[in-house]
Amino acid sequence: MNSVYQMVEVFAVASGKGGTGKTTSTLALGMALATEYDVTVIDADTGMANILFHTGLSDSEPTLHEVLAGDATVEQAVYERFEMKVIPCGTSLAGFREADPTRLRDVVATVAEQTEIILLDSAATLGTRSAVLPIVLADQVVIVLQPTVPSLSDGLKVQEYATTYGTDVAGILFNRVSPDEEIDTIATKAGRYFEGETLAKVPESEVVRAARRASKPLLAHAAQSKAATAYRDAAEKLTVRGSTTGEVADRFRNAVIPDDG
Repeated sequence: MNSVYQMVEVFAVASGKGGTGKTTSTLALGMALATEYDVTVIDADTGMANILFHTGLSDSEPTLHEVLAGDATVEQAVYERFEMKVIPCGTSLAGFREADPTRLRDVVATVAEQTEIILLDSAATLGTRSAVLPIVLADQVVIVLQPTVPSLSDGLKVQEYATTYGTDVAGILFNRVSPDEEIDTIATKAGRYFEGETLAKVPESEVVRAARRASKPLLAHAAQSKAATAYRDAAEKLTVRGSTTGEVADRFRNAVIPDDG
């Protein structure tokens, strides 16, 4: 983990499709980074939230839904879990309907004044402003991929959005890699098209599913597993550059809101 100076840095974790293990990756990177930084994880997937199930917060209220609806403050929706601060999002359809995604700008700006690293667990698909906004707000995006053509194609769409809005690509993270997949060859070919380095090649593992069933992040449930080690290696490769807190907070509040498309 390479730090330049005291700052706040925002990483969006995105994939462009479901099933890649994006939430698992967000929390694993968060726990790894929390050994050195003050980390806040925000579940910005307001339509298909998952972080609350991975962190034992399934019965917690308020959540990001209430904050985005104007019914709770940011501070009320922050929970201390696994050495991180976590802002989960609710799962109800009513909460999703009442949430104003544009308020995510103010949420991130508020959190930026109280932490060093923010991780935004982004939506799988990129068809709405609520899905794209985390990428717009982030300083860097971590693109989570599976070693398949459809996943690589969707990942390139994430990179295209990031480039359009001036967000850097921190790197690509191959997840759920099976032993029979020629991951080194695939990663080399992917490197021709993706910006940023390959951060890790995380193996498919039963311990990941077991962690989910236990309502714990992978690094809390199986810290010595091969998958957990891969995530720690990925976190070590992330460059935390940063801007001063005030500058970043102002940038968030003034961020361009993408059109639904």
